[in-house]
Amino acid sequence: MTDFPVFDGHNDLILRLLRGEVTAAGVAAGLPDGHIDKPRARAGGFGGGMFAIFVPSPEDKALRHDEMRNASYEIPLPDPVPEAEAAGWTARGVDALEDLAAAGAVRICRTATEIEAALPAEEMAAVIHIEGAEGIDRDFARLHDWHARGLRSLGPVWSRETLWGHGVPFRYPSDPDTGPGLTEAGKALIAECNRLKIMVDLSHLNAAGVEDVARITDAPLVATHSNAWAVCPHSRNLTDRQLDMIRDSDGMVGINFASAFLRPDGRMEAEFGLDIVMRHLDHLLTRLGEDRVGLGSDFDGALVPDGIGDCAGLPDLLDAFRSHGVGDALMTRITHGNWLRVLRRTWGE
Repeated sequence: MTDFPVFDGHNDLILRLLRGEVTAAGVAAGLPDGHIDKPRARAGGFGGGMFAIFVPSPEDKALRHDEMRNASYEIPLPDPVPEAEAAGWTARGVDALEDLAAAGAVRICRTATEIEAALPAEEMAAVIHIEGAEGIDRDFARLHDWHARGLRSLGPVWSRETLWGHGVPFRYPSDPDTGPGLTEAGKALIAECNRLKIMVDLSHLNAAGVEDVARITDAPLVATHSNAWAVCPHSRNLTDRQLDMIRDSDGMVGINFASAFLRPDGRMEAEFGLDIVMRHLDHLLTRLGEDRVGLGSDFDGALVPDGIGDCAGLPDLLDAFRSHGVGDALMTRITHGNWLRVLRRTWGE
């Protein structure tokens, strides 16, 4: 394992399992496609990260990502997913992570100390994250059940409207100020996450929702997979005001590898140089400081730059950081140190 193992803020491998595209045994042995499996993780220094459980929309209402290759676009968001359906998907997602652990592909981690111990290990460190909380009931019984099984991170929305609040659209150009934020139920959800010490993820929330979380939470503000709006003016990215709020809370941001949120032209096309990633890095370091920037790849959930490719390509990204002037101390912070710091602050262990 590399001297700079990567702890990653976000991946969507679990969705591939839920859709039947791959198996836990296949992830452990190696896959012919996608972004993450155990052999490639070992080769690329991918020590683990937040494994997202995401409830997809019906196929006939899924996002039309091909439109994100246009010079400008606004893709209609899918309808909300009913709670019972979302609860079933989420429960199967937790099962899938436990299957990965049983297959020897991951170690499910509940503390920063467990993550730190797992980073150099054969298995990937895996933190259970829910992206979009449609499967959680108003009484939070499922939230408590899943927390007992290892849930430690949660995003209240994935762009489409939920019981809990409103997300940002897939619109370019645009900014995150797109309407109302959290509902009253959503505000109660944030407070309950605080009580359970579940990290709240700002990614996909709109501007009003981020402001609502900031008013309620007593934990650092964290966006697991978002970029700088000043470099790419997409509503999925963070404005300087939001970055300043994150800095002032001593939180952090994980740089998203999704091409459309990196490229200044907002296109979902992978043919571009890693100098664009460096532009986001520079802006985030300027606004947040060296202790508050990490990685949040969106592997297996997005089209990533050709210069990275998959988790085995992480050494090429680290080489680009090195050529950009990133020294050993900052490399340690970006690859995993800052995540460990903010998770210790959030979880208290």
